[in-house]
Amino acid sequence: MKQVIVVRGDLDLGVGKLAAQVAHAAVSAADVTDNADRDAWLARGQRKVVLRVPTKAALEELEREAVRRNLPAALITDAGRTELEPGTVTTLGIGPASEADIDSVTGHLPLY
Repeated sequence: MKQVIVVRGDLDLGVGKLAAQVAHAAVSAADVTDNADRDAWLARGQRKVVLRVPTKAALEELEREAVRRNLPAALITDAGRTELEPGTVTTLGIGPASEADIDSVTGHLPLY
């Protein structure tokens, strides 16, 4: 079991902002995950991997593919209170789910 958080590489995020957006995606995706899968992931140490895509379009395509494969997914849109314009799409959380299922969608992406 693992979870991936995918970050847009075309945004110039400060370290704190990046951390907050990754946290939003991790919590939000876990929140929409089936209880049994979430409990198994929690029991196994909550494995998370942070990956990168080059653009918003690439992030949205990943979300569509994750949903098509029935994986829990949460696309994060910033409120615009600090560094970004309101409504800026920043990150995508996928899972927790089986490593094989997540890798079928994100296995080609580089680490952030």
